[in-house]
Amino acid sequence: MLVHLRLTVPSELSDAVVDLLRHDDRSANLTLTRGASLSPEGDLVECDVARELAGEVIGRLKALGLHETGGILVTTPTSTPFAAARRLERVAPGDPDDAVIWDTVIEACWSASRPTVSYYLFFVLASLLAAIAVITDSSVLVVGAMVVGPEFGTVAAVATGLVFARRRLTASALWLLLTGIVVSVVVAALLSLLGRLTGLVTADMVTRPRPQTGFIWHPDQWSFIVALIAGAAGVLAMTTVRANAMVGVFISVTTIPAVGNLGLAIGVWAPSEIRGSVAQLAVNIVGMVLAGMVVLVLQRLLWERTLRAADRIFARRE
Repeated sequence: MLVHLRLTVPSELSDAVVDLLRHDDRSANLTLTRGASLSPEGDLVECDVARELAGEVIGRLKALGLHETGGILVTTPTSTPFAAARRLERVAPGDPDDAVIWDTVIEACWSASRPTVSYYLFFVLASLLAAIAVITDSSVLVVGAMVVGPEFGTVAAVATGLVFARRRLTASALWLLLTGIVVSVVVAALLSLLGRLTGLVTADMVTRPRPQTGFIWHPDQWSFIVALIAGAAGVLAMTTVRANAMVGVFISVTTIPAVGNLGLAIGVWAPSEIRGSVAQLAVNIVGMVLAGMVVLVLQRLLWERTLRAADRIFARRE
């Protein structure tokens, strides 16, 4: 698997950038178009690099100051059916599916910590689905609410900000997560109150035994263990671009259902369910952040060594 680098390079850095990339084991399809860049004024350089080496190459480009004076755009081609691509993949250490490009991870976390209208809408809609799941005692709706919820990327951004000592990232992600919870709880509580006034919702619907959804507000040691495992799996999926694994993470942790249950419990005023929902929220968020931090620290310290060892083991088997 290759990634494509599109670089807008000030004229004074062009020779250094081209020298860096002009290496048979580092890049393919290297092109230089003099004078093509108008802002910044300079040249356009493009090339393909093995995903396993992309982080190192980007780091060297940043050491030249290109991220300050020019531009670095990273994209992933859908297909690379040419011989040089296979050569790069053979030479590069490890497997491209295991490669971590830290710059893109941090950039994705910044994106996940940015407040948007769609983020709040998805948070509210997911919480309302969870509230209806509580009323109808429907585990299917609980799963639906988990999938719709947008909160995991923000939780991962908190963990990333803490590990990389990015205070602004941590603060932005925490603020977005907390405001998403507050807004969703307020909306669910107001609609719950309205439903109670019209007879659509009763306190008994929330406080009665619910065999399918009672786990939403009953945190125990397994809730914390699940949050740890899901947090670790989610951050690993995020750093290695395993998007299909994220769906499993979304439907593992009851963060959004707890928000919906909390809003509903406030609307009908069920103190025990309010306390249980708050506790479930805290367990989920703390567990995911802690596990995410541990995975990120281990990846930073041991990932390259692990990949080299795996490369030797798998090579012997082949």
